Amino acid sequence: MALDTWFIYLLASIGLSLTPGPNSLLALTHGALYGARRTLFTIVGGVFGFSALIALAMFGLSALLQASASVLTLLKWVGGAYLVWLGIQLWRTPALHLELTANSARLGNAGLFRQGFLSAMANPKVLLFYGAFLPQFIDPQRGLALQFLVMAATFASVEFVVEYLLARLAFRIRPWLSKGGKGFNRCCGSLFALIGIALPLGR
Repeated sequence: MALDTWFIYLLASIGLSLTPGPNSLLALTHGALYGARRTLFTIVGGVFGFSALIALAMFGLSALLQASASVLTLLKWVGGAYLVWLGIQLWRTPALHLELTANSARLGNAGLFRQGFLSAMANPKVLLFYGAFLPQFIDPQRGLALQFLVMAATFASVEFVVEYLLARLAFRIRPWLSKGGKGFNRCCGSLFALIGIALPLGR
């Protein structure tokens, strides 16, 4: 992966990680209930889940590229359209409201890891997203295995840092999510739409 392509991928990964979703909500909830240190088990579980989904997406893309290299161009346009659609949906999403209950079941470290992992794996939209997202950055002239390692490591690192910060700042962020979350959703939605429009037009 070329350095300039990786840098764009890094920025897109940061935007994706900041977007409200099941795992970010879980990191916030567990951060408020258990503290940031124990929430690391939740976060690591989610990172493993996301890495597995990236591997599945790359495996499918590899099979398609072996059948026809020209399919990557089609995937970029279809994926770009899907990213624009996601951006529109996120623009219309209401602010996130985080509710904590005193009766929440207390989980052990293994339970926290399991919840993080299943939260990432159980959402079929995530796999669809990666199927649309990754082709925008793949160079068919380079080895897919190395590109997968770079993409997975980059996204896992970004996701880990973002979710850990959410866990540490859980109580401070909660009021802001209710007041300013709508505007934040619109910023992230605009980012997705721009990625969907701009990347398929690139080289």
